[in-house]
Amino acid sequence: MTMVQIEQIFPSLTWRIRHEAMYPELPFDSVKLPDDFDGIHFGLYLNHKLTGVVSLFHDGDVYQFRKLAVLPDTQKAGYGSQLMAYIINFCKIQKATKLWCNARVNAKEFYFKFGFHETDKTFFKDGYDFVVMEKEL
Repeated sequence: MTMVQIEQIFPSLTWRIRHEAMYPELPFDSVKLPDDFDGIHFGLYLNHKLTGVVSLFHDGDVYQFRKLAVLPDTQKAGYGSQLMAYIINFCKIQKATKLWCNARVNAKEFYFKFGFHETDKTFFKDGYDFVVMEKEL
């Protein structure tokens, strides 16, 4: 039986997952965010092994999630969706009015499933095209 648990974690626990899942070709330190210690971080544990992470930051009642990442060998199994549902519910409990992210263009279909819509803000960084996506809560 597969056991999944999501809980708040210390910021540095996100770095290995971010690196392996998102930017394995870049130096390890490139996945550390300057404001990591100001955020709220969640880890998805699959059978007691940290498998996915996401980081939340807020400015008043507007929240941004960053670095949603699931280990490559467990992707496409619904764990990213479980993390996304968890942070949407968390933001609602916190009385957030909006949740947004810088989404990789090749992943925007994933965010559409959760009610996010594209804005007209796009950019290119670290070899990827991004679009700002947001959801009213």
